[in-house]
Amino acid sequence: MSKFFYLQKSDRRTIIILLCIIVVSLAVIQLTTGRQEEAPLEQIPSSKGEKGYAHKNKQFFRHDVSKVPELFPFDPNTADSTELLRLGLKSWQVRNIYKYREAGGVFRKPSDFARLYGLTAKQYQRLKPYMLISVENHADSLYNYEPASERDTLRYPVKLLPDERIVLNLADTNQLRKVPGIGSHFARQIVEYRRRLGGYYRIQQLLEIENFPETAISFFIIPDSTQLKKINLNRLSMNELKRHPYINFYQAREIVDYRRLHGRLEDLRQLSLSRNFPPEATERLEPYVEY
Repeated sequence: MSKFFYLQKSDRRTIIILLCIIVVSLAVIQLTTGRQEEAPLEQIPSSKGEKGYAHKNKQFFRHDVSKVPELFPFDPNTADSTELLRLGLKSWQVRNIYKYREAGGVFRKPSDFARLYGLTAKQYQRLKPYMLISVENHADSLYNYEPASERDTLRYPVKLLPDERIVLNLADTNQLRKVPGIGSHFARQIVEYRRRLGGYYRIQQLLEIENFPETAISFFIIPDSTQLKKINLNRLSMNELKRHPYINFYQAREIVDYRRLHGRLEDLRQLSLSRNFPPEATERLEPYVEY
């Protein structure tokens, strides 16, 4: 048996060397593993130029510092997409702002911005101190009309007699509530629509207000000397033009394109060849424009 396990001296030396190598290798592996476990957070490079961190062999990336939201004064009515994205808004939120503007919407006070579709309460509270709306009501400054009264001071108005009339373009909400069939809601609607139009030139324009009671029409008059607030078709931008109730987005774009290609407008009939300006649209807009 002893002869079976007998090894030559050179063989024993080889085995001992191999065992030493194995022991040293295991010790090195153990030390290296221990150091990695002791460092739970280690910065590692990223091929995309971003700073990353490894935690127990799991990699976590933070956004590039250039994408960190910035806070600076801005006007939600005029800020462009680049500024809105810098503020930390998502691209689809910026699109919603542009759609709101194109539809004629105006942010008159910071709380109006809070109603933006998709805006979170956290985003609003972060941006609110930096909102600077240069003119509280941009449409008001455009047509120089005073805004509707915040509330009615006449709680129970005495209604007009059948032969009494009020001047449509001068009446405030309290006077309007004296008209039979007109309450607080329609009184505010009349004043608000008058402001957006620049004044009424026909009593029948009241019927453009949704669900307006036709029986109230007979209680209003419009003197021939009524002065309407007019808009200049050669000066206003597309966004300013489409704020008028009688000019939609496509018509505003048509006006701006005509000016760019052909020069100044002198008459609305110059746009008569466009499908966006049928005769009825030109007729109702004519009293409100100047050149």
